[in-house]
Amino acid sequence: MDHEKISLVLKAMADPKRMKIIDLLSYSSMCACDVLKHFDFTQPTLSHHMKVLESAEIVSVSKQGQWHHYSLREEFVQEFMNTMTQLLSDK
Repeated sequence: MDHEKISLVLKAMADPKRMKIIDLLSYSSMCACDVLKHFDFTQPTLSHHMKVLESAEIVSVSKQGQWHHYSLREEFVQEFMNTMTQLLSDK
């Protein structure tokens, strides 16, 4: 178990705004402009939050035209579920 990586992921998820972004992306991939509609902050602030989530390997990003499209990484979801089960289970 990579405790450093788990800690990085949990720190990224600890912010309520980033948690909401993860929740939004759990339904479908979204353009940054669509994510921004759910918050009362600026594009640069959204970029900061997305960079944190991308660095923690929670989301992936692709550029389409002038906009970035974000999606929740399927690998992250599986790894996180497995890690939490392993971490919290009786051994």
